[in-house]
Amino acid sequence: MYLLILLPALCLLGAQTASLPQRNSKQKSQEQDNPSLKSRLWMRQPHTKGILRPHNSWNPPRCGVPDIPVPEDSSNGRNRQKRFVLSGGRWDKTNLTYKIIRFPWQLSKVKVRKTLAEALRVWSEVTPLTFTELHEGRADINIDFTRYWHGDNLPFDGPGGILAHAFFPKTHREGDVHFDYDEAWTIGNNLGTDLLQVAAHEFGHVLGLQHSSVSKSLMSPFYTFRYPLSLSTDDKQGIQYLYGAPQTPTSAPTTIPTIRPDSRQLEQESNEIPYSEPDACTTDFDAVSTIRGELFFFRSGYVWRLRGGKLQSGYPALASRHWKGIPESVDAALEDSAGNIWFFHGSKYWVFDGKLQATGPFQLSDLGLSVPKVHAAFLWGTNKSKKTYLFRGAEYWRFNTDTRRIENRHSRSMSDWRGVPTSIDAAFQDEQGFAYFLRGRYYWKFDPVQVRVLEGYPRLVSQDFFNCPVESSSANSL
Repeated sequence: MYLLILLPALCLLGAQTASLPQRNSKQKSQEQDNPSLKSRLWMRQPHTKGILRPHNSWNPPRCGVPDIPVPEDSSNGRNRQKRFVLSGGRWDKTNLTYKIIRFPWQLSKVKVRKTLAEALRVWSEVTPLTFTELHEGRADINIDFTRYWHGDNLPFDGPGGILAHAFFPKTHREGDVHFDYDEAWTIGNNLGTDLLQVAAHEFGHVLGLQHSSVSKSLMSPFYTFRYPLSLSTDDKQGIQYLYGAPQTPTSAPTTIPTIRPDSRQLEQESNEIPYSEPDACTTDFDAVSTIRGELFFFRSGYVWRLRGGKLQSGYPALASRHWKGIPESVDAALEDSAGNIWFFHGSKYWVFDGKLQATGPFQLSDLGLSVPKVHAAFLWGTNKSKKTYLFRGAEYWRFNTDTRRIENRHSRSMSDWRGVPTSIDAAFQDEQGFAYFLRGRYYWKFDPVQVRVLEGYPRLVSQDFFNCPVESSSANSL
């Protein structure tokens, strides 16, 4: 007899577990008796990818549905064979519809649709189930990429930690599948969190499967990157117990009838963020700052990250991935000498300490400024004499980050920075001590020795920092 359990229908899937060290025969024997031991030996520190911690330091990242104790077999006193566990509910039909409400920021909608259809196909190939995508109206399964509090009292936590959750059949939110919008979703690689494997696991819950105690099954509570994706015997037995075997031979799997949207439908659908992802080759920037030795460009809630002059993969990304609680857009940003990161927006500012814990918002007036906003900020000078500067229009102030006060309530003129235009948008300093000032899509490079802008400037930000193609209608001069 298979174990039937009625539970609240949610799955909180944790970040990926790390590779296990080699075990001796005694350890392997222990793992066979206790399948959860294998995932407890080593684990990644939550929110810190790639760092191994001993098993007694952290709880292993995993799906949040509680595991069900396996009862002993009363006939012989031995543990029963470990098998799949059911949620206690199932769909009363085999032709199910699904709808994608919002999409992740890293992947195109076409790729997401293809991946989610493939994740559903894993289950349809071994059952009579079919899945049809809808683009309007009510669907059986509703898939959403959302953030933090999103209406079900199960908030997401930003990058890392909880990845997704889903609700079982015959519950008040049956068919709902939620993915954390702020995760680094990838397809077919281990550079981030693989959408195919997480989605297939969550769809198993939506169809009525609880967690399996078989460590290598898709419905194991522990996420591990494995390719190619396939069901274990335990997964197959569980889903067929609910819905039966496919009506067609397994050698000819059921094809999922998917409605293919045209390009107009794709463009009309909206992500959670109401604006579209900006293009570094065609946009100007709200702020730029050197933070922890890397260069960050900010625009409309997004950030680009350059390391060693090279744009890092996965960017642009939401700035909130790095600094939880940051305003949706920033006017200026800087890292001070103590390693604190300052963000300015309108008449307010926020400060993130070395552990990225935020304080604020505070008022600009607390700094001694009587302006509604600042346009740029940066730390400039040699190691022993670095000073912080705030800019607005044709004036600037020198600012003490320790006392959080401007050094003189009277502003100074931008003419002190010979060759730099007024009304700049951003400023930063490189490792050689050169200062850079941005306005619109152009930048000026300022020599700290000659105390003036170098010859040959301004130049286009897009070409020099993002390797964008040269535009026939523009040149590197104003």
